[in-house]
Amino acid sequence: MENPELQNDELHFNNRIPLEELKTAVNAIKSQLAKIIIGQEDFIELLIVSLLANGHVLIEGVPGIAKTITAKLFAKTLKTDFSRIQFTPDLMPSDVLGTSILNMKASEFEFKKGPIFSNVILIDEINRAPAKTQAALFEVMEERQITMDGVRYIMEYPFMVLATQNPVEQEGTYALPEAQLDRFLFKIKVGYPTLDEEVTILKTHHDRKQVMPQDAIEGILTPDDLKKFRMQVQEILIEDKIFNYIAQIVDKTRNHPHLYLGGSPRASLAIMNAAKAYAAINGRDFVTPDDVKRTLAPVLRHRIILSPEREMEGMTPEAVIEMIAHSIEIPR
Repeated sequence: MENPELQNDELHFNNRIPLEELKTAVNAIKSQLAKIIIGQEDFIELLIVSLLANGHVLIEGVPGIAKTITAKLFAKTLKTDFSRIQFTPDLMPSDVLGTSILNMKASEFEFKKGPIFSNVILIDEINRAPAKTQAALFEVMEERQITMDGVRYIMEYPFMVLATQNPVEQEGTYALPEAQLDRFLFKIKVGYPTLDEEVTILKTHHDRKQVMPQDAIEGILTPDDLKKFRMQVQEILIEDKIFNYIAQIVDKTRNHPHLYLGGSPRASLAIMNAAKAYAAINGRDFVTPDDVKRTLAPVLRHRIILSPEREMEGMTPEAVIEMIAHSIEIPR
């Protein structure tokens, strides 16, 4: 009989990429948020994955389940600037991007930057603003720059948009156009806490007294740390069979009888980048099919559109995504 210790040694592998520091930083972010946020582990993990994958996040959920506070506290764990924009029906593009004003001393116009000029931007109730204001985000979310009066302004590194929306109250809201939805790496759906979690929420809120949540959170990541970790994520190994697996899944969304609109190549890239980030935070320098499967719902749910018949039947995008995932052979 073979020595089990020898077998374990043979099974042990060394990563090509040193991921210990990245894992430590991720655990530190989770520990900081756990001081205030009870539960919501998947939500927090998706925020961290999107940060490492250099993506924006759309957060959807009913009022009062800590969407905004979680996003704010997550931003606090980064040693960067933060701004919040409350979207309203009367908000204009210049209220977001900035505007040119006349400098009386110099007798010339100068550009006054808007709140979008920050590192982490929380847009609260993004679907409250009209299409004109939402369109102001197209360039900055995709290219990390804005163009005003023929002048290009580059966003400081890092740049990340966290946007929230309420799926229930639709009066006075404007549906986000598909082109804008496609610019979000993830759409995260946040649900109610469990009964035990809600009891813990009550207790911790009672024990906290007058301490503000923001005061309990410490900064973990600097922009230089983040740049280094993102470079490590880009180096994560992906085999050809994983590339084929991702492409087959997204291609199936374009030809599925239940879907009116499927995923674009941007969706394939989003799955790949998010899967690499998942592998990294789990201490692996290679992507597995499980990493891919974990990204499918948050990446695809806002990029596919159900056929009218299936929508009337009450089918959900998540059900179709799961159907497609089951129909494609998992690479071994």
